[in-house]
Amino acid sequence: MLQRRTGSKLALKPVHVWGIRIRLQVAKRLRDLALFDLALDSKLRACDLVALRVSDLVSNGRVRTRVMILQRKTGRPVQFEVTEQTRRSLSDWLACRSLLEEWIFPSRQGRGRHLSTRQYARRLKHWVALLGLDPAAYGTHSMRRTKVSLLYKKTGNLRACQLLLGHTKLESTVRYLGVEVDDALELSEALEL
Repeated sequence: MLQRRTGSKLALKPVHVWGIRIRLQVAKRLRDLALFDLALDSKLRACDLVALRVSDLVSNGRVRTRVMILQRKTGRPVQFEVTEQTRRSLSDWLACRSLLEEWIFPSRQGRGRHLSTRQYARRLKHWVALLGLDPAAYGTHSMRRTKVSLLYKKTGNLRACQLLLGHTKLESTVRYLGVEVDDALELSEALEL
């Protein structure tokens, strides 16, 4: 019987992000590259990411540098930055599509529908497999977790991570990032008075 891996999925490391991005660029996978880059920047849950509309991200023919959306799960707004890399990959993707489509990532199954969360998860499994990583160790939350876990390691700023993830409780962010007592002690040891 096939065992499914349960529990928290791993965040991508910077070398993984670079490796996936390069492979998608070389293969000219415009949709996948735009989806990958936007998933990293937005830190959105899969259901919110795939449901983004062109009007959420594009204003006056340009991809915005900051975006605010309402999260489906919580009904609360969350803001995110759109980096230059992501604006470029989104612009390339949008330039080759029909301007009549309302979704950033329309479904290939039929007009008027967006990419499903299941298809997004399949794409992610494919991306990590390109690097020889175990696809079972990564999921859509890996994309959500990647940037904030790196931010936390660099700054130790849990409040910033909480805001970026749109969590209402700091405890949720602590649990989500897997912050342990050892992390707190390392931060404390690094500070000299």
